Amino acid sequence: MASRSEAILPVQKPKDTSIKFFERRWVRKALIPWLFILPILLLHIVVVALPAASSLYYSMTDWSGMGEAEFIGLDNFLRLLEDQNYLRALGNNIKWMMFFLTVPFALSLFAAFLLSQIKRGGFIYRLLIFIPYILPSVVTASIWRNLLNPRQGLISLFGVDVALLGNSETALLTIAFIDNWHFWGFLTILFLTAMQSISPVLYDAAKIDGANGRQLFRHVTLPGIRPTILFMLVMTAIWSFLVFEYVWILTEGGPAGSTDVLGVVVYKNAFRRFDAGYAAAQGLTMSMFSGFIVLVFLFLRKLGWYDA
Repeated sequence: MASRSEAILPVQKPKDTSIKFFERRWVRKALIPWLFILPILLLHIVVVALPAASSLYYSMTDWSGMGEAEFIGLDNFLRLLEDQNYLRALGNNIKWMMFFLTVPFALSLFAAFLLSQIKRGGFIYRLLIFIPYILPSVVTASIWRNLLNPRQGLISLFGVDVALLGNSETALLTIAFIDNWHFWGFLTILFLTAMQSISPVLYDAAKIDGANGRQLFRHVTLPGIRPTILFMLVMTAIWSFLVFEYVWILTEGGPAGSTDVLGVVVYKNAFRRFDAGYAAAQGLTMSMFSGFIVLVFLFLRKLGWYDA
């Protein structure tokens, strides 16, 4: 007969092995986070990684976009060095980048500084400046095409009988102006938000030292928003090599290829000339230029330029 002390001992149930597995440190620290990001990782592989790998393969083939591709090695990349259309488009992209790294930034910084001084009604100004950015590209391009019509547009009221979009010397700059009209308000709002996050104590201290408005902007405002400026410079430079919609809608690269950019050239080669292998090689160079810009950004960040 069992003793009384033995009779009252609780019966120990075996611990669930699945619970014990998830309590392990390496599972909680390493495996479970990967399980959470697995769906988006698979989506990234399907949508980004696999198309990128296929683009790399087709860039080394002679392929029309249909049927089998013939492997030709680096011939497409060597062909780029002699393609005048590609080189002209690359030059236009560089011009586009130089324009958007200067004009919209100067306008946006000036407008953001003025808006930061407004105490009442500033929301209305911010709204009016930001509205062009949310308009569809097709709508914006169509509006400006009609405004710049030399016979029926707004420009005709000033007696200017020049087709700005039809002149090879003015077409690219005109498209850049139209794109800037919708873009600079976005930069203004970003810079204004960054300015509003600067501590007022810094401005008060500078005023006590006798700083005027220009000195406040140079020694307090600009250093305070330097991370935002540098980041947007990098993003704008990358976007300059990806520009497509405004050029295509307004001129399709004309007249006489004067507004061709890399995105337009890639589109024409892939879907009009059915030279998809060569277009893939051109598209890879666009990625290479964007990657180079990112490397420059990382280098500047390592030097401490990104830190406020």
